[in-house]
Amino acid sequence: MTSASERDIQFTEFVSARRAELVRVAALLLSGDHARAEDVVQMALTRLYLAWPKVRLDTLDAYVRRCVVNAVIDDRRHVFRRREQAQAQVPDVATIEPHYADHATLVALLATLPARMRAAVVLRYVEGLSVSETAKALRCTEGTVKSQSARGLERLRAVFPEHAHELV
Repeated sequence: MTSASERDIQFTEFVSARRAELVRVAALLLSGDHARAEDVVQMALTRLYLAWPKVRLDTLDAYVRRCVVNAVIDDRRHVFRRREQAQAQVPDVATIEPHYADHATLVALLATLPARMRAAVVLRYVEGLSVSETAKALRCTEGTVKSQSARGLERLRAVFPEHAHELV
């Protein structure tokens, strides 16, 4: 059994290693809105911290992905109730390193897709998850992941033929 301080150290190390990647995924799911992505990841990490003692290490990646997807969904539900609060100091923003040469183009392309389709495309082709892992993260069937991913890529290629070579 690990002590509370050991668990806190493990959690801190995990967050240090994965936070920027989680923000990048959230930003893609939120059509490039990095400020909202930061908020969403913070919400997901808070949920993860509360569950940390119970989460198995072999399912940690899947669990944190599910936390981020749920936080994005919750954020969308509450977007109209959100009120900005003034801060005395500007918070530190994590550096997000895009995997694509033209990150702005990728975000613009993904923003044209419906949210569920965009989530399937991001998790499958940007994050490189398997169909099974994506289905678990989105809480849907593997068939839904396959159809949403295929339709998403098809739509992107049809609407943006000049970027077809950039799409998987």
